[in-house]
Amino acid sequence: MCQHQPTCPSAEAIDREAARVLACFREQGWSLLCNGVIVFEDTGELLPDGSSIAPHRGPARHALVA
Repeated sequence: MCQHQPTCPSAEAIDREAARVLACFREQGWSLLCNGVIVFEDTGELLPDGSSIAPHRGPARHALVA
């Protein structure tokens, strides 16, 4: 259970990525958040229940055509 004030969003919340980082492994490309979510540098996620969220970053700014 999160001890931060204000409390971090749960793993089920839409804003789950706003939880605080407990451990960061940049060399491996992932971080563990306070709510148990593992966030990967490609924006994919692994939730505590074992389900996954596919990478969801938008297109690179330089790829946008004006």
